[in-house]
Amino acid sequence: MPSHHIVLHLASDATGQTLDSLVRASVAQFSHADVTYHRWNLLRTRSQLRRALEGIAQDPGPVLSSVVDPRLRHELTVGCGHIGVRLINVLDPVTNVLQDELGEAAIARPGGQYVMDDAYFRRIDAMHFVLAHDDGQEMGGLSHADVVLVGVSRASKTPTSFYLANCGVKAANVPLIPNLPLPGELEHLSRPVVGLTIDPDVLIGIRRHRLDVMADRRMDLVMRNNPYVDPEQVEEEVRWARRVCARHGWPLVDVSQRSIEETSAAVMEVIAQWEERHRP
Repeated sequence: MPSHHIVLHLASDATGQTLDSLVRASVAQFSHADVTYHRWNLLRTRSQLRRALEGIAQDPGPVLSSVVDPRLRHELTVGCGHIGVRLINVLDPVTNVLQDELGEAAIARPGGQYVMDDAYFRRIDAMHFVLAHDDGQEMGGLSHADVVLVGVSRASKTPTSFYLANCGVKAANVPLIPNLPLPGELEHLSRPVVGLTIDPDVLIGIRRHRLDVMADRRMDLVMRNNPYVDPEQVEEEVRWARRVCARHGWPLVDVSQRSIEETSAAVMEVIAQWEERHRP
């Protein structure tokens, strides 16, 4: 089946992240969608909205909007009507339900989710924590972590840690290296430890790509014969790391076919289960 091309306009009065997440999840359900995106973010004034409408008119297509200001919403509705494109206010279904259930009107504040509250500062603190405790740094601070990720090199420990930090989770990560003893701080840690494991073939592909980026042409042959990407050694390395996790009772999350977001969700589920078991 050939791809079907469409144009989508995403109109937001804030960063546009809500629309991006919604559209990615929706478009992913279609195998043959070829989508051109036009993003119109931080629409806070009528002049900004009019420039967006001019852009929509130049390349017409459905408009998905998370604009909440009533006056701007009205102008966007009228403008889309004149252009002849569909407009969907994506927040309305949820907002209407909440208004009915809570018995109060929504305040229609643009970017209302982006406030410098306690949750915001927790995310900032978590970012600093990840920077200080990445790849086995500052082992003495592991007891302050919300979770410690362990795994072989290139098993997505660092990117997962940073994604978790953006969710307000203080994540440290420690590499598991064959023939080296585990850091003593891990042995009796009273914090959840999660092992990230990966299919050896997938890991070799990631490591080869890493070497390609790092090595110049003269070193290419040497780097490709490196034990770091030797199939037998990589397979044994992954098996060894799994045994280490099993011996310590650390749950495993397989990252082979998971995105960073999916891996982080699985880790957060492990954290929740650990906290439930250790609740006073």
